[in-house]
Amino acid sequence: MSERGSSSKRTSTKDRIELSIDPGTWNPMDEDMVSLDPIAFHSGEEPYKERIDFYQRRTGLTDAVQTGTGQLNGIPVAIGVMDFQFMGGSMGSVVGEKITRLIEYATNEFLPLILVCSSGGARMQEGSLSLMQMAKISSALYDYQSNKKVILCINPYISYYWWGDGKFWYVGRYHYCRTQFLHCICAAEYLFHKGLFDPIVHVIL
Repeated sequence: MSERGSSSKRTSTKDRIELSIDPGTWNPMDEDMVSLDPIAFHSGEEPYKERIDFYQRRTGLTDAVQTGTGQLNGIPVAIGVMDFQFMGGSMGSVVGEKITRLIEYATNEFLPLILVCSSGGARMQEGSLSLMQMAKISSALYDYQSNKKVILCINPYISYYWWGDGKFWYVGRYHYCRTQFLHCICAAEYLFHKGLFDPIVHVIL
């Protein structure tokens, strides 16, 4: 954990993948899966489809998660990495489906599973369809539970983080929430005091 929130900076999914697995072993899955507009969402802002197109151009991603397989010290692993820079890492149907497929693949192939969680929650532009994704992921993780999984939480919100056997939570002085109450409960010191993680360590940049 970093005690100095001012020192933190976001890492892209590409960089996160390169840091997490052996060079040259990344094999992406479901790259052609993209969000549509399942409920024809309209608001005072730009249409949902245009917003998706904007973030696709901005990040070079098709949606807020990349999934695939690779090797970690020569050991085959399944890995999914969310990207907060794509609509705040919000979970819509595509994100939920890609993560679920990854978990199911890891279950069938008996692979260790690594999930990097960086999300602001459900994607409101997809309504109840986005809320259904958590149940789907939780069900897949339940089936997978005989294996070992590590879930790395970068922007703590999506609750499948708590399914991990090994958990790592990166927060700064406080998580950037809108109320003073949430500033308090998301502070690294508060979470440490409540036993959610073991040490607070400095990040060397």
